[in-house]
Amino acid sequence: MSTNQSTPSANNVVEIQGKDLPAYCPNPAMPLWSSHPRVFLDLSHGGSETCAYCGTHYKLAPGTVIKGH
Repeated sequence: MSTNQSTPSANNVVEIQGKDLPAYCPNPAMPLWSSHPRVFLDLSHGGSETCAYCGTHYKLAPGTVIKGH
């Protein structure tokens, strides 16, 4: 996962690679003080999702393919 900022906010965008799936928030790059309950994110519809707790926006990296079970 790569992030363009170190603190969670509505301006934070985290790009998800295939190896990072299933996607969840808070992500491993977030500082411990910003923790909230883990939320799994559904990126299968449109390739992006926003965390309801902290507002961090997650999106699939260009060319990333979601594989089925």
